Amino acid sequence: MRHPLIRLVILLLLLPYMLSVPYQFMRPPSTLMLYDLLQFKIPRRQWVPLSRISPNLKAAVVASEDGAFCEHWGLDFDQMERSFSRAQRNNRAIKATSTISQQLAKNLFLWHGRSWIRKGLEIPLTLWLELTWSKENILEAYLNIAEWGDGVYGAEAAAKFHFGTTAAALSAAQAAYLATSLPNPHERNAARPGPAQRAMASTIMMRMRYHGPDLSCIH
Repeated sequence: MRHPLIRLVILLLLLPYMLSVPYQFMRPPSTLMLYDLLQFKIPRRQWVPLSRISPNLKAAVVASEDGAFCEHWGLDFDQMERSFSRAQRNNRAIKATSTISQQLAKNLFLWHGRSWIRKGLEIPLTLWLELTWSKENILEAYLNIAEWGDGVYGAEAAAKFHFGTTAAALSAAQAAYLATSLPNPHERNAARPGPAQRAMASTIMMRMRYHGPDLSCIH
C-alpha cells in the first residue's frame, strides 16, 4: 500500500513539470478556472496573443506587479530583501512579494491562499518556467489567465466586462485600474474604483509615464 501511495505523490509532484511543456503551445486553464468548472460555472475567457494586448496593460501590470520582470530569473531577491528589511524595521510579519512568474506558476498549477507548503512548491516551479518558457510566453499566459472579477479571466474578458472594449484598445487609465485590481479582484472593481484604488492607479500611471517599466525582454 505504501509503495503505490508514494508513487502517486511523486506523480502529482511531477505533473506540473510535465504539463508545462505542452502548456507552452496551448491555451491552458488556471486552477481557479478548473474550480469554477467543478462548480458548474462557465469562466469568461477569450485568449488573445500578446500582440493583441494593449502596451498600456503590459506596462501597467509590470509596473504594478513586477518592475524587475525582465531582469530576474523568476525570483526577485532585491525585492525580497527590501520586504525583509521593512518587516524588521516595523517589527511586522514579512509581506510576501511574488513576481509575475511566481504568480503564473501558482495560477497554473497550485492553489491560492497563504501557505508555506504552497510557497515551497511554487519556487522550483517558477524556476522551471523561467528555464523552459520565454518571457513573452510567461507574460502572455499570465495576462490571459489572471482573474479580473468573479469568473472573469484574462485581459480580453476583463476589458469587455469592465470597460466594453477590447484588450488591444485599453487606455492607460483603464489599464492602470485593471492592474490595481489584480491582488484582489473580488473587492477591487476596475470599473468602479474607490479612493484608495484611484490613488494606486495614479501612482501606476506616473510610473508608466516617467519611469516606464523595462519591457526590453518582450518583443
